[in-house]
Amino acid sequence: MEDYMLPCMHKKIFGIDCMGCGTQRALMLLLQGDFYAAFKMYPAIFTTLLFFIVVALHFLDKKRNYKKMLIFSAISNATIMIISYFYKYSFLLTN
Repeated sequence: MEDYMLPCMHKKIFGIDCMGCGTQRALMLLLQGDFYAAFKMYPAIFTTLLFFIVVALHFLDKKRNYKKMLIFSAISNATIMIISYFYKYSFLLTN
């Protein structure tokens, strides 16, 4: 299945992973039921899915206001993405 995944242009141009690298592989692991491997591949996979669910609810359900939940999920997702990105590269630099 990895043969059909989109390449990371940031990695191709600059030679280092972007903050979203691993998302496609983590999603595939998640669909296969391997939750731990998906988290290990991309720690923000669960908050990313939560964010997209809230975005879908925001557009589909006009009766309720999802603005606070949307902001909270976006901030949570961005925070986990940034922390895991810097943790990954600080770990790689020390070894």
